[in-house]
Amino acid sequence: MTTIPTITPAYAPQPAGTPWPTTEWPEGTASNFDELNEIIDGAINDPGLGDTRTVLVIKNGRIIAERYHGELPFFDRPAEPVGPATTQISWSMAKSMLAHLVGTLVDEGKLNPDAQAPVTEWSDPNDPRHAITLGDLLAMRDGLNFSEEYDVDSGSDVIRMLFAEGAQDMAHFTASKELAHAPGTFWNYSSGTTNIIARIVADVVGYGEAYKQFITDRIFGPLGMSTAIPKFDATGNFIASSYVYATARDFAKFGLLYLRGGEWDGQRLVSTAWVDTAQTPLSVDEEAGTFYAWQWWVTGDQYGTYWANGFEGQSITVVPALDAVIVRLGRTDADDYPALRAWRARLLDAVARTVVS
Repeated sequence: MTTIPTITPAYAPQPAGTPWPTTEWPEGTASNFDELNEIIDGAINDPGLGDTRTVLVIKNGRIIAERYHGELPFFDRPAEPVGPATTQISWSMAKSMLAHLVGTLVDEGKLNPDAQAPVTEWSDPNDPRHAITLGDLLAMRDGLNFSEEYDVDSGSDVIRMLFAEGAQDMAHFTASKELAHAPGTFWNYSSGTTNIIARIVADVVGYGEAYKQFITDRIFGPLGMSTAIPKFDATGNFIASSYVYATARDFAKFGLLYLRGGEWDGQRLVSTAWVDTAQTPLSVDEEAGTFYAWQWWVTGDQYGTYWANGFEGQSITVVPALDAVIVRLGRTDADDYPALRAWRARLLDAVARTVVS
């Protein structure tokens, strides 16, 4: 059985003379630029890693490598070449953005991770689900019987939630599930759980346009993520399990916020204590050999790496020991995830050797 590591978070300030990328990312020169590009080329050219459309590498607050490849298909218009201005889907990277929103409300005393989750479907004290805390939901240790299989023939709850009978009210669809395990005792990755958390936030800040404004005020506006677009279900709840669209450069700003411990250009957007939770593993994914925190993934490697992870290999990777953020966007089958993680490890080792000027 894999042992959960103890992580000691550390945060570096924005280097002197390096502007914050609110309006534009500053660029730097990597001492081993050719090595970085060879590794990035490997991701683009290796069919075993799927279709890598974007790799963006930030170190010391500056872009040191950036590559775009291929076309982005659409249902209603011709495919378009992928480039710096292309907005791409987050998939589950949005979960980490929701966690940030929760953190801002926890900082204000409006939510409490240790309290029982305020969920209408479990309001009866005699309902065993009534014992589920907000912290259980954040850690995906709620115990609900939810299937995350991405196979239409498997009885997948996530597919039914996103694309079928659950799509109108995703939080209710999931909150109506019965327990499969006692709350707090078992880890089960669940996009439905995230949408329950999203509704808890909505109950505090409002639905629809009010929710959209809250997201803008707490993330997109201060960071200058001008391309970011969140999606909502018919109830006006943020589909935080799956849907934020943005450019790679804007996704990287969210990673930099966490690399800087929740501070942005002199403004504290969330407490350092909350950012610590993104790096504090609570559960083990034995199959992958990685760890799960509160809506973030943790590698347990020598660099303190943690990341916002999305379906088909989307990632915003935060690397504290290297003062780096890496964004990778594309389409990779689940069977190829181990190869993708190995590729990222090679890239991190190269970034460790990089001197930025």
